[in-house]
Amino acid sequence: MTVVTTANPALHAALKEVAAEMDRRFDALLKVPDDPRAPLYRAMRHATIGGGKRLRPLLVFATARLFEVSRDAAGRVATALEAIHVYSLIHDDLPAMDDDDLRHGKPTVHKVFDEATAILAGDCLHALAFEVLADPATHADPFVRAELIADLARASGPSGMAGGQAMDLAADGAHFDLGTVTRLQQMKTGALIGAAVEAGAILGGVVPEGRVHLRGYAHDLGLAFQIVDDLMDVEGDEKLAGKKLRKDGEQGKETFVSLLGIERARQQSRLLVDQAIDHLRSYGTEADLLRAIARYVVERDR
Repeated sequence: MTVVTTANPALHAALKEVAAEMDRRFDALLKVPDDPRAPLYRAMRHATIGGGKRLRPLLVFATARLFEVSRDAAGRVATALEAIHVYSLIHDDLPAMDDDDLRHGKPTVHKVFDEATAILAGDCLHALAFEVLADPATHADPFVRAELIADLARASGPSGMAGGQAMDLAADGAHFDLGTVTRLQQMKTGALIGAAVEAGAILGGVVPEGRVHLRGYAHDLGLAFQIVDDLMDVEGDEKLAGKKLRKDGEQGKETFVSLLGIERARQQSRLLVDQAIDHLRSYGTEADLLRAIARYVVERDR
């Protein structure tokens, strides 16, 4: 499991708790069958258990807590979000895309198994996410379940994460301006972060117009997260990151760092975090975990 250091003891405890809970939930969902599907299940377990920051699940829990949503309901939705995130990483690591050998400090799925199994593992995690959300155990109200499904579908499809990945593939050798890079990252990285925050509010019964400030928080948090990722790609330690760094520069991709420079990019990430926290000004101490997550985004080293 990726160990994350942070000066905030409450956040550190929350990250550890959520990481352990995600491992338990995926372990329960992905029992290896005694039939020819066993390698497929082992590949899914390899990708989902024992790794990652679990930032998106933590955002679901932290937002759901604002509205006193049950831990189990939030946990099921967090698992669905993480299943989508992990599927995207499995596919992103494939030779046809980023062609990476390491993820979270261990060999990528297609290296341990094979490309076909990795593709199917990603496909199955994508399907599993919506199966979990559609289950009445997630929420008794079918309209809430339908909204959760629709929002995650938008965030993960051509108008969200997958669309951003397509733009990222097109970025090789292209000369994207700051506006295009920002849009790319809002889709590729920011959409699922936004879905995690939105999901907690949907579970809490908050009407769409009542989520504007939470959407603002998620928007600024997502951009800050990606800017810091770009900074770490230039300045980071591959052992801490658990993956190959400095690939964007080698591929000639424009990033926030290449367009803004290191210092301006760092300043922009801090400004965005301040803005994200300001979006939570109508909340009291119940939003302290969301505030801590925002600060963590610019303090992390992986």
